[in-house]
Amino acid sequence: MSTVHPARAGFPHRRLALALLAFAQLIISLDYNIVYVALPEIGGALDFSAQSLQWVISAYAVAFGGFLLLGGRAVDLFGPRRVFLGGLALYAVASLAGGLAGDPGPLVAARAVQGLGGALLFPATLTLVSTGFAEGRDRNRAFAVWGTAGGSGMILGSLLGGVLTQVFGWEAVFYVNVPLAAAAVLATPPLVPRDAARTTGRRFDLAGALTATAGTTLVVFALVQGPESGWDAPAVAGAAALGALLLAGLAVIESRSADPLLPPRLLRGRDLRTGVLVTFLYMATFGTLLYFLTVYFQVVHGYGALRTGLAFLAPMAAIVAGSQLAGRLATVRGTRTAMIAALAAGGLGATVLGATLTTGGSYAALLPGLIILGVGQGAGYTLMFGAATAGTPAHQQGVASAVASTAQQTGGAVGLAVLVAIANHGTGGLTGAALRAATAGGLRTAVFAAAAGIALTALVAAGFGPARRRTPSTDTDTDTDTIEHAVA
Repeated sequence: MSTVHPARAGFPHRRLALALLAFAQLIISLDYNIVYVALPEIGGALDFSAQSLQWVISAYAVAFGGFLLLGGRAVDLFGPRRVFLGGLALYAVASLAGGLAGDPGPLVAARAVQGLGGALLFPATLTLVSTGFAEGRDRNRAFAVWGTAGGSGMILGSLLGGVLTQVFGWEAVFYVNVPLAAAAVLATPPLVPRDAARTTGRRFDLAGALTATAGTTLVVFALVQGPESGWDAPAVAGAAALGALLLAGLAVIESRSADPLLPPRLLRGRDLRTGVLVTFLYMATFGTLLYFLTVYFQVVHGYGALRTGLAFLAPMAAIVAGSQLAGRLATVRGTRTAMIAALAAGGLGATVLGATLTTGGSYAALLPGLIILGVGQGAGYTLMFGAATAGTPAHQQGVASAVASTAQQTGGAVGLAVLVAIANHGTGGLTGAALRAATAGGLRTAVFAAAAGIALTALVAAGFGPARRRTPSTDTDTDTDTIEHAVA
């Protein structure tokens, strides 16, 4: 089967192309959280049960995490531009279907298709950023813009979800994606060059693709459903066991394949190996804090959906500032140093924030921790994907991006499960003021645990390769190890 080697720097209008890629990343990030604040209205309007309502969120997460490797392989074989357009189209169609849904089943199915769209769009977008801008200052700046959209979009989703739900109803959190995705589709042809001509010699690796997708989907399902149903529930335990078995089988299949979906040599790369751990831990810590802040605002202080969204404006501004700072710091000091500094700031911010999560605490008291945390969170998000894929040749960027993002998805699920258990300990059977006090105490403990996890992430980030100049080489399978990254 033929494959596509994306051009390294072929954007005719680089700034506009970068704006488009950042916009696409914003669409992905918005969908992480825009539905959260609309869940009560969705549950009431469509008669979801208390147990089934979580699948409005979980269907997206399971499909996104399960299909990422397949999406990454598609990017490498068919070209990032084609997959980029396909992912946007799926987002638009699925979002329209979600807004029109009149029953729980169609809405959950629409969310799953949105997740599939994300599994295609994310590695395509990251590949276009990684291969479309020259290493060093240009690429660092590009990742700063891309990271700003991704980091701030997760918080903007909460704000936008609150506004849309209150003014237009829950359907609006789905409909809003339709014009956004359609605009991105229309802007792509003049801004993103056609994928380079295909060369022959590579296959899709159907056995590996099916095994990887099924195994990852089952594991993500178990991680998402476990906290709700219990880890010993037959469906959860069975999915986890079968998923682990399939992933073990994947290792055997890939070791015998002439053109594997996930080349074993790719995972031996220092940067990608370290990046997988960093993205996993980042989402297990930073990625969970938005949930705990939402609980704190709504349960402890009684904020409504709109007020909760407005409360995230300050950390969103800090995330934007951190994202921009990260690109400059990476150019001057190197990605590894910048990543460690970002994590150190984030850990300090989480510690300060945890100390202020009290029953009678004011929003003003939270601001120092929120701002420091936001700077570290924005900088870390901007840097970690580029650092993970920096040493990967262009024709394998899709799979490398998908591997890092799969770690991101599973890390978020594992971290949330662990930290929610910590936060909820001791709150059972309580009501009123006692419940608010116990909730605040549990959230404080969970945030301190996240701060400790961020410190561990900083230690892991020291494993990234040092900044060094890129030697002339070709992006071929036989020359993979000679590809080096630079942060001038």
